[in-house]
Amino acid sequence: METQYAERLTVPLRWWVQGTMLVVSLWLATVVALPGIVAWTVTAVGLALMAAVLLSYGAARIEVGESRLRAGRAGIEVRHLGDATALDADAARRLAGRDADARAYLLLRPYLKRAVRVDLHDPADPAPYWLLSTRHPDALAQAIATARGPVAPQGGPAAD
Repeated sequence: METQYAERLTVPLRWWVQGTMLVVSLWLATVVALPGIVAWTVTAVGLALMAAVLLSYGAARIEVGESRLRAGRAGIEVRHLGDATALDADAARRLAGRDADARAYLLLRPYLKRAVRVDLHDPADPAPYWLLSTRHPDALAQAIATARGPVAPQGGPAAD
């Protein structure tokens, strides 16, 4: 399967800086109150936990292939996809909040303000749409449209 679009939703650098500052604060608090080896051990564990959490949270991927859309742990065949709409920050915030459908599949990251709404046409899937955070909403929407191919009129077969 040839990939038409791929994006990893990595956490921003500022999260790493803030996490490192938190671990340094942990070290300062423990080094004055505990023996050195205990303070360094606690700090090493804190650093490992911070790295594991940030790497895990930022490991989510969005991929569009010839036959499948994958977003995080979910995947769906492109034949079940409807329109893909690139959303600006305000529209994405509304669709993730007050205008949200509780049945929708959401792959959202707070550090990514823009998103793509992908309508679904799968009778076996209760989700009416997927809402996916992305750094490149126009490119993702275009890749989904390209993978879908020509749209069939009124549910009939696609024209050649």
